[in-house]
Parts: sequence; structure tokens; C-alpha cells
Amino acid sequence: MNVYFDNAATTPLDPEVLDAMLPFMRDHFGNPSSIHGHGRQVRAAIENARKTIAHLINAAPAEIVFTSCGTEADNYAAFGSVRTLGLKHAITSPLEHHAVLHTLQALQKAGDIQLSYVRHDAQGRFELAHLEELLATQPRTFVSLMHANNEIGNLNDIVAIGELCAQHNAVFHTDTVQTMGHYPHNVQQLKANFLVGSAHKFHGPKGIGFLYRRSGLLVDALIHGGSQERNQRAGTENVYGIIGLAKALEIAYRDMAAHQRHIQGLKDRFIDKLRAEIEGVEFNGTSAEADQSLYTVLSVSLPPSELNEMLLFNLDINKVSVSGGSACTSGANAGSHVLSALNADPDRGTIRFSMSKYNTTEEVDYAVEQLAKMYRRQPLKI
Repeated sequence: MNVYFDNAATTPLDPEVLDAMLPFMRDHFGNPSSIHGHGRQVRAAIENARKTIAHLINAAPAEIVFTSCGTEADNYAAFGSVRTLGLKHAITSPLEHHAVLHTLQALQKAGDIQLSYVRHDAQGRFELAHLEELLATQPRTFVSLMHANNEIGNLNDIVAIGELCAQHNAVFHTDTVQTMGHYPHNVQQLKANFLVGSAHKFHGPKGIGFLYRRSGLLVDALIHGGSQERNQRAGTENVYGIIGLAKALEIAYRDMAAHQRHIQGLKDRFIDKLRAEIEGVEFNGTSAEADQSLYTVLSVSLPPSELNEMLLFNLDINKVSVSGGSACTSGANAGSHVLSALNADPDRGTIRFSMSKYNTTEEVDYAVEQLAKMYRRQPLKI
């Protein structure tokens, strides 16, 4: 058996998505900026895709900007807000994806902003009272706090965060890369200025994403050189990527409830079997709490063992694809910035199992069996 449990990194392409893309790879090749018939046909398809995405998240089509990925969308929101609106303060957390952390740290290094970090508890839950304190210190702030953590799966209350930001006239960006296509988003109810999506996280193609930018919030383009995307992102559009993105999100919303039930069932099975098979197993963050974590992600903390140094390699040999990490032990060991921020034990091993609609209970059983065999053979550290 060859199993794939690294869906938080990327997901396999849905066959329905490929079918939607193929005509624009083979036949409809016109440049959407051209005024002739070939170009107009492709332009219409792009705008229909934009309308589809806008409808699904209850936005206006003009609020959707296509990007190359979620990272670009995060950069666009941060750089555009700080440099166009003249913001001098930003708030984030040490648990954010590097697409946000490195971007805001670059702005800080350039002298554009003062950067503050929201406190969190030992499980990675944000202290909203501290966020409110930070917001009260500055009249106009850029806030970037993710909806769900890509490493440990923690779900954050972006409704409450959005309310606080609105009360303090802050610009709120939330990285929704891990939740877009897995949870419904309604921008009319959520007080966020920016949301992000990346197609390959929900069975769409790689190399295409989008930024939702609330109407009335005008920020400078990140890429210059053409009038594409209403002068917000220059460059010829990734046409078949855009078509695939819209189709993947449409499928995700259509089948969301059924897929959530299926994947949550796989996650619950993982938790039960790991607890039964491996003594001392724990779970990072709120990963094992169904109401507080992303249902597609389970972050497993394994007991101290010599095996942990070759954990992913040994699983890969046994045809189980996962990702992992460990807390930083020194400047030489970069490790996981998320686990280090949680003060995780560096001697414990971490595996992130991330699941999709294509995974099965048989694959869960096989992955746990392979992991349990390793730990039964390997003495624990004393």
C-alpha cells in the first residue's frame, strides 16, 4: 500500500477540475487582453470564474484578485496595506505561516512598521484580551492572524478577531489558505478586509490563488507592468489555473458537508488507534479537539526515542507520505517555529497527518500499523 497523508502541503487534482481545465489548455488559447474573438472568449471564462468564486464567499466579483498562490496574496495584502495606507504598526502571532511572518518582518526591517505579537497559551490559543490591548495602543494597525494553523491545526475565532479589529479601525487580514474549500466563508458576516485562497489546497491546480480585498480598500499593486486584474496584478493571466481554481472551489462547497464527515471520521480513527498502539503519544496544540481544530490536520507528538531522528525517512520507506518537525534545540537546528513557540519538548518527534476526501480507513490503519511497528522495535530514551 502506498498512502499519502500530506494534504496540507498539497492535494491531488480532482478529475472534474482537470476536465474543466483541458479545453483551455488545448483549444481556447487566446490572450484574454486581446480584443479579437479568441481573446474575448477567454476573457469571458475568466470573469465567469471570478463570479463563481465571489458568489461562493458572498463577495462582489470586483473584490476577487487572482494571484499565483496564497503566499503572493499574503504579500499583496501586507505590503499593499502598509505602504498605501501609511500604516505604522502591525500585529501578528509567532505561529503564523512564514508567508505572513517573513513579510511583516521584512517590513519591520525596512523601517516601515513596528511589529507586535499576540500572546498565546501552551496549546497555541490566542489571548484576545492581549490583542485588544495592542489594538488600543495604535489608532490604525494592520492585523494578520490566520484562520487555521497549517502545522498544528488550531482553529482561531476570526469572527471575534474581526469584531475587535473593526472596533479599533484596524485593517484585518486573515490567512485562510488551510480553511478555504474546507469551511464556508461569508465575507458579509466576517469583518475581514482580506481573505486568501490557494487552489492546490482543495484539489485544484498549483500556481493559482486569489485574494479577497474588501471593496473600498484601495492598495497599490504588488506587480506592475500591465492593466490585468483591474490594474492590481500585471501579467498575462494563468487562464486554465483560474478555471481550475473556480471549479475546485465550486466542488468543495458542493460536497463540503459530506467530505467533512468523512475526513473527521478518519481523524477520529487516527486518534483512537494511535492512543491504543503507542504508549505516551500526545497531540500538539488543540489538534485532537474536534471543535477547536482543523478537521483535515492531526499533529502527533511521539515519545522521546532515537527513532525520531529518522522518523519521516522510515515512514517513507514503508510508503507512508507525511510531514513533520521538531522544536528548535539550537541556532543550528531551525526546526519548527510553531512548535518552538509552544515550547514543545525537542526530544519528542512530530508527525503531521493531513487528510483529504480521497483517503480511506484502510490507509489510516496501515499508517498507524507502520508507525507502531517502529516504536515497538525501538527502545525509548531514558
